[in-house]
Amino acid sequence: MTDTTIQPSDVVETDDGISLKVKLARATRRNKLRALALVAPLGIFLIIGFLWPIGAMLLRSVHAPDFGEIMHRTAVVIEAWDGEGIPDEHVFAALVEDLTQAKEEKTIGRAATRFNFSMPGTRSVFTRTGRKINSIEEGPYTEAMIEINEAWGGHEFWLNFQRLVEPYTARFYLNSVDYRIGDENEIAVQPEERQIYVKLFVRTLIMSLIITTLCIILGYPISYLLATLPLRYSNLLMILVLLPFWTSLLVRTTSWITLLQKEGVLNDIVVGIGLVADENRLQMMFNATGTVIAMVHILLPFLVLPLFSVMKTIPPSYMRAARSMGATQFTAFRRVYIPQTLPGVGAGSILVFILSIGFYITPALVGGQSGQLISNIIAYHMQRSLNWGLAAALATILLIGVLLLYWLYNKIVGVDNMKFG
Repeated sequence: MTDTTIQPSDVVETDDGISLKVKLARATRRNKLRALALVAPLGIFLIIGFLWPIGAMLLRSVHAPDFGEIMHRTAVVIEAWDGEGIPDEHVFAALVEDLTQAKEEKTIGRAATRFNFSMPGTRSVFTRTGRKINSIEEGPYTEAMIEINEAWGGHEFWLNFQRLVEPYTARFYLNSVDYRIGDENEIAVQPEERQIYVKLFVRTLIMSLIITTLCIILGYPISYLLATLPLRYSNLLMILVLLPFWTSLLVRTTSWITLLQKEGVLNDIVVGIGLVADENRLQMMFNATGTVIAMVHILLPFLVLPLFSVMKTIPPSYMRAARSMGATQFTAFRRVYIPQTLPGVGAGSILVFILSIGFYITPALVGGQSGQLISNIIAYHMQRSLNWGLAAALATILLIGVLLLYWLYNKIVGVDNMKFG
């Protein structure tokens, strides 16, 4: 009897004489490269459009080299200053050289702006000194600089100067939570008139929770009707839900201004039917009330759609089975139907909350003073004050807060239970 068993030393070859193991390895490698090529554009997009901007924001929140680069000579010699009194003559000599060069290169305004962020009201010290710096031809430089502006003889002024020449700093994060670095390099609370950011964070959180809660209260019955009405009626209702998406966000917001302002349509109706007197018209615009109303209208579809997609998958037989076992309509709805819709409620709530906590356009247009959110202050520092470090720190704290809330939601409810249908 012939032994046809393949021995371990035997190599299985294909028709072209190549080992089958080698061929399989090549095919696997080609499949992996093909899959990588398909995924690579998405990976590059995520890196360029998501990870890189977040990394730049994190770096900007602790890295502020502009002042030290402009005052580079002074930055070197002031390191030896012990922080007592005011610096020595050679520091003032370096300062004169730096200011003279900054005036020629037209960067003295940048240095003045950066210093003003740390010590408000000092921008004019740099600009006024820059206009007169050419009059200083020789020492002693200390007396000449103090004669130009007495602020150069201030102890606190030079303490701030010494801190600002450092390229890395935590002062932006301290400012973001209403703290500062004191005269003795201790962490101190900001003066009461400058304590604004913690209040804005709290207001943003509270208003976002209110908006999310109102969206749940309004969106749940709408989603239930969409899932249970006959098709011809549910399609019409779906069109009404999606209608805001077909209208510009700016148009929707300005429409609420027309409706809710003191001389608006809603106030005219209320006054016309005699509910309030003409001189007591309701103030529903340019405050927190206007922000909440307009944002609920804008964000409501973001809760309705995921909730409806979950409700649509719930078989009607579950409710009938509960009724057949003696449960009332309300009991069946409460104990059978609602628990199955909680994944949709969670998905829609997270979506609405994250969108509302970073909303910008609507609070800017209708919020007034009491309806502004932290995103409006971030935009202010990015576009007007140009304090990008503080804006980055505020945005980072907001990002961390959202991630912490998401982590808390996962611990309490569980992300695995969140569904979009």
